[in-house]
Formats: sequence, structure tokens, C-alpha cells
Amino acid sequence: MIYHHCATHSEEPAVTPVRILIESSEYWLRNNGDLAMLEVTITRLRRRWPDAQIRVLTDVPLLLRAYHPTAKGVTVFASDAWAEPTIAEDFLAALGPRIVGPVVLGLVRFRVWLPQRARGLRRRLERLVRNRLPLQQASDSSVPSRAAGAGRPVHPGSAAAVEKASLLLVLGGGYITDSDGAQAHRVFNLIEHACDNGIPVAMIGQGLGPLDDPILQQRATEVLPRVDFISLRERLRGPKILERAGVPDERILVTGDDAIELAYTESDTGIGADIGVCLRMATYAPVSDAARETVRKVVQTVAYEYSSTLVPLIIAEYRSQDRRSTLPIVRGAWSAAEPLPRYVAPAQIVDQVSQCRVLVTGAYHLAVFALSRGIPVVALSSTRYYDDKFRGLEDLFGGGLTLLHLDDPSLGIKLAAAIRDSWRQAEEVRGRLRGQAREWIRRGHLAFEHVFALAEHTRVEHH
Repeated sequence: MIYHHCATHSEEPAVTPVRILIESSEYWLRNNGDLAMLEVTITRLRRRWPDAQIRVLTDVPLLLRAYHPTAKGVTVFASDAWAEPTIAEDFLAALGPRIVGPVVLGLVRFRVWLPQRARGLRRRLERLVRNRLPLQQASDSSVPSRAAGAGRPVHPGSAAAVEKASLLLVLGGGYITDSDGAQAHRVFNLIEHACDNGIPVAMIGQGLGPLDDPILQQRATEVLPRVDFISLRERLRGPKILERAGVPDERILVTGDDAIELAYTESDTGIGADIGVCLRMATYAPVSDAARETVRKVVQTVAYEYSSTLVPLIIAEYRSQDRRSTLPIVRGAWSAAEPLPRYVAPAQIVDQVSQCRVLVTGAYHLAVFALSRGIPVVALSSTRYYDDKFRGLEDLFGGGLTLLHLDDPSLGIKLAAAIRDSWRQAEEVRGRLRGQAREWIRRGHLAFEHVFALAEHTRVEHH
């Protein structure tokens, strides 16, 4: 599918400064998969426009700079998103994420804690009032006419930032889905504001759905057809959602996940001997105690059979999400590696993955890293959301991934068999998986040619 506004690549010098506003939807920068996509995106933009102004919406601007010195983080409260970084910002960001991260996130948590306590008190008061109201009155007053966040005005800071941008770039992620409705509405509202102000919008590396909520579906129908270009990270569900929303085919391209480029290397580093493991546990990915114990016993047993080291791998650092669920899985194993510390570069996690012969994971981006390196994956899911993610990956790479359900009564037997099968097939599938990774990287570069054309067209018009 070819984007209909794509222009010929221009070698002419910039007419006016290119200003790219990135909506990453991971405002605390605690997900290493999202950080990998952001790193690839900024690198591609910088390669094309060394002098462009790149701004990323975030709650932790200094941490953003520490991870990405050539970009600038801006909050929705920034008075001028396009002002150049100050000397103090440059100095603090140069200290690096290992130093900056704990400090700035501590401050953010404190700022969030007070309003949360206030909201909790307000909710308790509201419940008290409702309990004293007649039943019908309480029922009528508690039913909203629209979902929270639907159609609300964007924050003045975000609005001002997008109005002066050459392009709004909505970074890949899995947030346009029923299980993250509040964020989906925030992104739809920001896109709508950009379109209303004549600012082009590109959405890249998107994983859409499940999207069954009628209000979210309605918003998708109102907003997505106005987006100039959309690239998808899978081709099983996303294209159907965009078709239902009324997005023309010529504005859509399937590219795979942008993090594939960060994980892949041209030189084959050779097959590893470790078994990587990550068990994702969250409200959107529930795991029973019985399933967690089954995973622990099986991975330790099979690792012992192959004299293999178990490697705990961490993607989601928010509230130590993956650490709390994964480290107990490897504890007590005959050989277990130490987890990487917090605030590392995503490439360091890729290096850990590359030492593995097999990966067992409930985290989507670890599967992206492994498959891109030619390493087979045993994926663990407990929801339709993760079923879709992993099946989309399996389709993109033409295999190499075995999907298991954590509520399967035969989980132990199936998990052991899947790890052993993956171990035996590791050498056979390696070249094919790496070949698929190269193809998706190529298509990702093609998608960014469309992104470049959009921003350059706006720059010339403004000039």
C-alpha cells in the first residue's frame, strides 16, 4: 500500500527549521520496549534532519534528555516547548539516566501522590453522598454520557506545542485499545487538535486493538481518517480496525515494530546457550499463583537439563513490574544471571537476549528483540490483548514463536515441550528469522520516507 502524498526525497537545505513533536504515550520512560522504539525513531529523524528540533511529550524531561541528548522532553505545562535547552538542563542531562532517573522520578511520584490522596478522599465523600441519595437519583447521577476523556480539550501546553510543529508523530505502542481507553482518548484528542490546526499527523509502528468499546470505536471513526499516514506493526488485526474506521488503504503500511532495527545486527553473533525468561504480571495481564509456580518449576527444570543459565529479562520497570514477577522465577535455579540494573539503554537488554538460545516471555518487546536476533520464543499470555500481540509477531516472522496460555490446565506439559522444541530448532530457524527482520527494517525506512515528506511539505508551506 502506497501513501498518496509521498513526495520525492529532497536534497535541498532546510527552508525553515523542522519541528517534530513526538507523542510516545509512555510519559515516565519506564518501559524499555517503548524506549527502544523511541531511540530508533529519533535516530531516523536525526539522520534525515541533523538540525531539526525534536520534542517528546513526557513527565520527566531531564530523564528524556539523559536517554536521548539530541532531543528535548517537554511536559504539558511547558510555557514554550520549542525553546532551546538551558545550560542547567544540558548539565543535568549529561549525568546520564542512572543518576538522573531516580531523582526526577522520585519528584514525579511525590507530585502524583498528593493529588491521588485528594482524589481518594473525594471519591470516598462522593460514595458517602450517593449512599444517602434515593436509589434512582444516585443511579442517574453516576452514569456518564461519554467515556472519561472522550472529546475533552487537550491541555494548553500540548495544544501550543502541536500548533507550532511541522509534524505530530504518534509513536508506536499498544495503547489504542479497550484496556487503555483513557490514553487512547488522550491521543485521539491530541491528533484531532493537530488536524484542526492544519498540522500533519503520522502514526508509526502502531499495534491497534482489541477495540470493541463503542465510544472508542466512534472516536476512531472520527479521528483516524484524518491522519495522513499510519504504519502498523502487525497485519492480522490493525488493518481491519483501520478499515472499519474508514481510513483509506493508501495511507496504511505494515512495517513491523520499529524496535526490530535496534535489536538486529548485520553480523551474526552466533547462537547462545542461555534461556531468557520474563513473566509479565499486571492488571491488564493477570497471572495466577498456580501458573506462576508452574512457570518457575518448568523453566528451572529444563534449564538444568541443558546445563543452561536462566537470564531474568526486564522490560517494564514501572513500579518494578517485571522485576517483582520475574526474579522469583529464577531464584533457586542451579545457574541464574543477575538482572541488569534500572535505567539501562535498551541495547544492553538486547545484548542479554542475544546470549540466549531460547526466550520464554510474557513481555511483547522481548519477543521482538529475540526474533530479530533469530532466537525462537515461547510466549505466555493470559488475555486477548497479548494473544493479538504475539500472534501478530508470529505472523510477521513466519513462525519462530509458540504461544501458550497461562490458564491452560496443561501449561506445565506444554511449556516444557515448547522450550525443548525451541531449543532443538534454534539453529534451523535462525537464518529465516533474521531475514524477516531485515525485510521489516526495510519497510520501516520506507514508512519514514512518508514521514519526511509530510514534514517537508509543511515546512515549505510555512516558508
